[in-house]
Amino acid sequence: MSDRPKSAYELTLEKLKQQDRERGVAAPATLSEAQKKSIAEIRKVAQARLAEREILYRSERQKVLQDPEGAAKLEKVEEEYASDRRRIDADRDRQIEQVRTGKGRAT
Repeated sequence: MSDRPKSAYELTLEKLKQQDRERGVAAPATLSEAQKKSIAEIRKVAQARLAEREILYRSERQKVLQDPEGAAKLEKVEEEYASDRRRIDADRDRQIEQVRTGKGRAT
């Protein structure tokens, strides 16, 4: 250990680690290379699904805006799009958590 004084940052980190130990909170586990690759793949697939949905949404929106009664339909299209985005994000987060806890795929 060096003789230099600790920075405020280092002292704060030590306090936070001590508080975590007192509360019984475990430190985050380090991920294996297989887990990191699996998480990267999950994120890539989710990003592709979001991009695909974005393209479909824009196409649907354009069609609806050309329709004379499109204002009523536009709200429905936007709600479906928002719902799909939330679902894709939730699926991605769930799959990543499964990989981190060892319950999911790790290629």
